[in-house]
Amino acid sequence: MRYEHEREETSATTKLTYLLIGGGIGAILALLFAPKSGEELRGDIADATRKGLEKSKEAAALAKERAGEYYEVTRERAGELYSSAQERAGELYHTAQEKAGELKEKAGELAEKAKSAATSTANPFTAAIDAGKDAYNQEKRRNETKAITEGRPSYPVDNKES
Repeated sequence: MRYEHEREETSATTKLTYLLIGGGIGAILALLFAPKSGEELRGDIADATRKGLEKSKEAAALAKERAGEYYEVTRERAGELYSSAQERAGELYHTAQEKAGELKEKAGELAEKAKSAATSTANPFTAAIDAGKDAYNQEKRRNETKAITEGRPSYPVDNKES
């Protein structure tokens, strides 16, 4: 939308410039074809040239003023865009740092799990021996419990489940 506005103003400036040039050419032609003496004609041409130069200077000053305004508006807008981009970059940086910290923690946890899994599976014979020991100890406890209960006198026990 801003581009269209600038284009319209540029178009208006261009039209004004063409109008001034056309007016100057028309005035010169009117003077050349008017029935006047040479001295009057030269005076009129000088006046028309002076007026044309003044109008050109005014148009140039107006164009310079508008260019200055456009420059200031553009500079302010660029500053706003820069500061908002800088703020957004800071936010994204902090978010990235937080995510990186979370990922680092998760990676540490996974590394510990992998390390323990690698340690336990690094020597499969050790793992098998440990499993065998555990099974032996469980069976031994069960047999000891059975021997203790078999050595006692048996009492009539009602096996009804309540």
